[in-house]
Formats: sequence, structure tokens, C-alpha cells
Amino acid sequence: MFSRHHRKARILFALSDLLFGILAFYAAYFTRSQLGLPNFFEIDTARKILLLGSSLFAIVLTGVWFRVYDRLDTARMPLILRETTRQSVVTMVAVVLFEYVGRFDLSRPFVVLFGAYVWIFFALFRLRAGSLLRALQRGFGTPNYLMIVGTGQSALRIARSIEDSADYGLRISGFLTDGDLLQHEVPVRYPVHRLSELPALLDRHVIDEIIFAVDSSHLADLEDVFLLCDEEGVRTRVACDFFPHVNSEIYLERLGSAPLLTFSAAPHDELRLLVKRATDVAIALASLVVLSPLLLLIGLVVRLTSPGPVLFTQIRCGLNGRRFVFYKFRSMCENAEDLKKSLAHRNERTEVVFKIRNDPRLTAVGKWLRKFSLDELPQLWNVLRGDMSIVGPRPPLPDEVQQYQRWQRRRLRMRPGLTCLWAISGRDSLDFETWMKLDMQYIDSWSLALDWKIILQTLPRVVLGKGAS
Repeated sequence: MFSRHHRKARILFALSDLLFGILAFYAAYFTRSQLGLPNFFEIDTARKILLLGSSLFAIVLTGVWFRVYDRLDTARMPLILRETTRQSVVTMVAVVLFEYVGRFDLSRPFVVLFGAYVWIFFALFRLRAGSLLRALQRGFGTPNYLMIVGTGQSALRIARSIEDSADYGLRISGFLTDGDLLQHEVPVRYPVHRLSELPALLDRHVIDEIIFAVDSSHLADLEDVFLLCDEEGVRTRVACDFFPHVNSEIYLERLGSAPLLTFSAAPHDELRLLVKRATDVAIALASLVVLSPLLLLIGLVVRLTSPGPVLFTQIRCGLNGRRFVFYKFRSMCENAEDLKKSLAHRNERTEVVFKIRNDPRLTAVGKWLRKFSLDELPQLWNVLRGDMSIVGPRPPLPDEVQQYQRWQRRRLRMRPGLTCLWAISGRDSLDFETWMKLDMQYIDSWSLALDWKIILQTLPRVVLGKGAS
């Protein structure tokens, strides 16, 4: 199914959540009022509107945040029930928080009933959502007729995808080719026409779209065909699988009037990245204010227990290799860097990173700071400045980056963070290559929900001092 069909489905699911959220609210209100419990239950109109509005906002925000609407039309029952349960729980929590902030005196049975009705209505609709979407398309949608230029592997893959989306109204009218493009046998149920026949086909048949699935070297030869489609108003698409080993997301942008085909191997959604940055600033600022007494205390202890500066500063590599000054509470002796060469034979890492268990350069206070990651707290200032994020691959040293393999350099395409995926998967017990693979996994699957998952799983590990050395 084309992405534009997915966008329509997402809008439909969000609207259905709003509708069923309203039904669940009034069903819970009616049920609670009919229970005959001793405590009188009633919510005035103004508070009812505020409560319902905040609940609906929480429902849709949860659906967008956890990307529920992206997969409901094709999801299996376990995933649908899990996502529905998550939204129901978040909705009840939002109602309770709104009650606390607004100083409402809500009935607890009403809150439970509301969450239960949300779950029931959402689950019943979503379990049939895929079938409903397809039925709507068949009953009310006009079939979309497509022709495919090319008969190679790319064209056949696209044909199979269109066949898989037949329930959504996509139909293959045939293939277009010339002598140079005929490479593979196409299914016998589809006619194969020569490109020179296209003007006549457009006159005789309904053709909504034409997909060009040919080798990039042939595109320049098809300029007249593109011009014909443009003059006829036929929508055209070009399959951009010219580089079969490129896993980047591909999208079209414009610089002025010039169209640019863009390949992105890292997250590029400006809106979600803006939310991530706003979250970073809010958390860093709040943490620096709340933890300021602790920061002053740690600084004082470090200064009094060993000679040298309170803060350890170092040049690290940030987003896309930008260099910045990295801050930590000093946990080693003053001449730790000078002693590094003499301890090289004790390095426990075989690649790139220098790591020693029970490092003799650590001070007594430094061991304690390292165990509970308290030495990392000054990096909240790096987060506030924009050098780092709360969640992201840890910032490497420039000389470490020089030793990276080519595939490992992609970890620099995400702003470095205080914590990361490997921090909740073993921390310092993991080998270097596993670090890299987990960083790539984070970049490839990044979402705002994943960031919060990592944050919430990092906190108990830090408090208990698990995995640090």
C-alpha cells in the first residue's frame, strides 16, 4: 500500500479514537450514575468538557507517540490488544492527573469504568479495522489502475506489492517495455506493451499512474515518456532502488525550485527531533536546578580529597563529528592522561576503546562516583548547550573515531547522549562491537517512545550501580 494510503488510515484511526473515546466517557458516566452507590456522582458541564478534552488529547497523543496508528491496519491480535491496553492505562493516568491538578473529586469507579470502556470499544473496532478499511475501499473507493515500465526484478517486486494491496483498490493494467528493457518473464495474466504504444493506451484505457522500475541508466532515454505523462496529467513514480545495498530512507525535498532526491541514514523528522531537543532542555534544566546542592557537594568532596581541578574536561566528537568540550567530575588522579601509556598493556579492550577494570588511576571518591555514574552529571550542561542529548550514542574521543571502521562512523549521525541502548544492555560488560551494533540499532529504530524507555530503564541501573566500572 502506498504511504498516502497509510496517512489516510492513520487519520481514520485517530478520528475513530476520538469518537470511541467520547462514547466510552459517556458510557462510563451513565454506568456509574446507575450503580446506586452511596456517594452522589455528578460532574458539572464545564468540568466535564475539560475532563473529556484532556482524556481525548491523552488518547491521541499516546497513539501518535507510540506510533500505534502506523500499524493497526495490518497488526495481529496480540499487538492490537497490547497497544489498546497501553492507551487505556495512559488515559486513566491522564484522568487521575487532571483530577489532581484541577482539584476535582472524581469517583474511582468512574475512572476504572472509563478505562475499561476505552479498552473494549477500541479493541472491538481495531480487531476489525483492517477488514473495514478494505471493505470501504471496495465499496466506495474507485480502483486505481497502474502500469509498470520495465520487466526486471525491480518491476516484478513492485508488481507483487501492488497485488498484495489489491484489497485497497490497486490494479495492474500491464507492463510497458522496449527491446532493451525486456529482461524477465512477467506473469501471463498481464499484457506487455511497447513504450511506443503508450499514447494509444492512454487514449483507449483508464491509466491513473505509471511506475518506472528500470535501471538508472535508462531514465535519460525515457525523457519523452515522462514529458508525455506530464502533458496528459498522468501521475508518474520512479522506483529508486538503484543502489540495492543502501538502507537509507529516501524522500524528495526542494531547494528553491530544484527537486532533490534525499537519502537519509539517520532520523530526519524535524518535528520529532524538535520535540526531542525540547525534552532534553527541559530535563537538563530541571535536573541542574534540583541537583545543584548535590553537584556542589560532589565538587567540594572531589576538591578536598585529591589534588587537581574539580572538573575533568576533554575534547569529544558530537553530531556529525563536531568537536566540543566534554565535562565530568574528575574521578582520577591529576596526571591520569600521562599514565595512560604506561598502562596500555592492561587495556581490556582489543579495539579502539581504552578500559581497565579497577583502574589504578581512580581516586577513592572517583570509584564511588563511577559506580553510580555521578561523575557524568556535569554533562547536563553539555545537554543544555546542545552538544549532547539525554539519550544517544556516547560521545567518542577523536582518536577513537580515527580507528572506526566505515560502518561504525554512522553512529556520529545522531547527537551523543548521557545514556544509550547499550547502557541498559550490560553497560561496561559489553564488548566494543556490541556497543556499535546497539548504537546502530538505536539510530535505525529511534522514536520518542524508545528514548523514554531507555531513560526509565537507565535510572534504576544507575541507582543500583549495575554494570559500571
